[in-house]
Amino acid sequence: MKADPAAPSLWARRLGFGGLIPFVGLAATLWLAPPGTWPLAGPALVGYGATICSFLGAIHWGLVMRDAQPAPVASLSWGVLPSLVSWVALLLAPALGLVLIAALLWACYAVDRVRYARLQLQAWLPLRLQLTLVASVSCLAGAAALA
Repeated sequence: MKADPAAPSLWARRLGFGGLIPFVGLAATLWLAPPGTWPLAGPALVGYGATICSFLGAIHWGLVMRDAQPAPVASLSWGVLPSLVSWVALLLAPALGLVLIAALLWACYAVDRVRYARLQLQAWLPLRLQLTLVASVSCLAGAAALA
């Protein structure tokens, strides 16, 4: 069976799942480590989530850049929105910031489901769903530990 050329490569999958290590590790730290570590682990988890959300938005700029057509304003606008919302999450208390990041991860996935299908990139969606699920659950677990 020939692999789908539009599907994520083995390296993309490995790196994607490797990118979950800080989510899971920091959430576990908030549950298992002494409360003295929370002032570091909580903001670190929010910061990492904000970084990933910014990356997910930036993908849309990359998709626009690869097309020779005029840039759709909606795609460019969406591309910066996750960065702006992530910045707000960084300004909030860590527990609230983590809830916002979890919601933003799902918003990014919802937009990607529509956009990727239009660009014949839907083969990436199963991976995106798995990554979004683990990342958002980690954020919500971290928020619960801090509450």
